[in-house]
Amino acid sequence: MFNKLVIASGNKGKFREIEHILSPLQIEVIPQSAFNVPECEEPFYTFIENALAKARHASKHTGFPALSDDSGLCVDALKGEPGIFSARYAGEQKSDDANNQKLLKLLVNEKNRLAHFYCVMVLVRHELDPEPIIAEGKWVGEILCEYRGNGGFGYDPLFLDAKTGKTVAELSIEIKSRISHRGQAMTKLLQKLERCSV
Repeated sequence: MFNKLVIASGNKGKFREIEHILSPLQIEVIPQSAFNVPECEEPFYTFIENALAKARHASKHTGFPALSDDSGLCVDALKGEPGIFSARYAGEQKSDDANNQKLLKLLVNEKNRLAHFYCVMVLVRHELDPEPIIAEGKWVGEILCEYRGNGGFGYDPLFLDAKTGKTVAELSIEIKSRISHRGQAMTKLLQKLERCSV
């Protein structure tokens, strides 16, 4: 088992969630920004290909095992959009508010507001790891017509979890880490880690 892991993301919200989930394992979790890793291109049209590219990129630049997450919101009425473009849905500046406003505008007269968050996590032991550990998670809910809650990031204030009746922005990090798409993927990833020699 390794004792140091680079998180291949510049998203502080994602880093906090991943760090929280991994905290019991006594693995030192380091953001790739600590190594000045340049941003990785994400040229692919699937979450899994982009996640693998990011993990290999971070491992190449740091020399450490790397964990990446590629995730996004998929809205039924928008044929899966914003999908892999979730972070830049309203433009290259990566504005959560602009993304949310665009989503609300596109759904203004839409009755079908079903959506899901999807996440794929990829862990590579080194840049050329031929057997990356891959795990997925999916969180089903619906998109509200207005913001609710002050926590989280991204589309959290608009995404209503069917089971709790709360938006993601209204959930504690403990609950979110347990039931979210990222939490599900991390649980599966940790189970796979336990079954293999790392």
